[in-house]
Amino acid sequence: MSKKSFRHAITEAIRHEMERDPRVIFFGEDIVGGFGGSANKRGASGGIMGTTVGLYEQFGEKRIFDTPISESAIMGAAAGAALTGLRPIAELMFADFLGVCFDQIFNQAAKFRYMFGGNAKTPMVIRMMTGAGFGAAAQHSQALWPIFTHIPGLKVVLPSNPYDAKGLLIQAIRDDDPVIFMEHKVMYDDMMEVPDGPYAIPFGEANVTRAGDDVTVVAFGRMVQFANKVADKLAGKISLDVIDPRTTSPMDTETIIESVEHTGRLVVVDEAYPLCSTASEVISIVAEHALKALKTAPVKVTPPHTPVPAAPGLEALYVPSVETIEKAVLKVMAG
Repeated sequence: MSKKSFRHAITEAIRHEMERDPRVIFFGEDIVGGFGGSANKRGASGGIMGTTVGLYEQFGEKRIFDTPISESAIMGAAAGAALTGLRPIAELMFADFLGVCFDQIFNQAAKFRYMFGGNAKTPMVIRMMTGAGFGAAAQHSQALWPIFTHIPGLKVVLPSNPYDAKGLLIQAIRDDDPVIFMEHKVMYDDMMEVPDGPYAIPFGEANVTRAGDDVTVVAFGRMVQFANKVADKLAGKISLDVIDPRTTSPMDTETIIESVEHTGRLVVVDEAYPLCSTASEVISIVAEHALKALKTAPVKVTPPHTPVPAAPGLEALYVPSVETIEKAVLKVMAG
């Protein structure tokens, strides 16, 4: 085991699975050459975020290749390839581009198993960057996992650290259903100890990153890191039970309910828009199954219901922070 970046963990997961299973192929925009790549030095850039460095040289152009700038074609090709027995990884690049190819995802790939009476499998992974904090403005910074989570037939993954990124991506590639794999663009340089060999993390099993007795904090993706910082800051004063669901579909509701029944207080942190968000869904689940355990009203920590601003100062105010999460925790404790 050695320290690896989130970026390196993603690359290793893809390499392990392409070595293990010749049916795994990988394609998308700029995944081979990337920005700055050239016909004479293909693979050098390793895609837009450098997550595919070395894969082209190892597996060749029949298994990893660049596509035209046509998201609908990419997703349609992936869905078709999955139906024929291949196991494609298709890169959407930015989650914001889902509007260009949503029909291929939610009206085709997500429904094949159901339309064909369980006789069809669609083992495809759609990788994409998500989230704010990179100065990429309103059209390239959205947290859109609630849209995918809403669709039956899709599995939705939100890794919060390099260890989970590798294990969850391996699980996604091995899964027989379409998986939306969302990588927060600010986390690619995050480092932690990650096993060198392959391992899979099952979907629908939350990770309790901090154990506590006073307040349950459910956080998604990058927000888990902020919640952990709040837990460390308040240690000795207020004890937080921090839960990282890892996947929003399926979602580990049992762990969340058990925690709230223990603490009696709930804060949910979500970078997605506040209306119809995963934060709203968690509060709904707790209200339905653990209402009597609550000592005070749950608090939802989200951005405002507005597009992500381009100005760095405004973007910093837009995204939930350690300070806003701490205020929410103090609020439920005072309530």
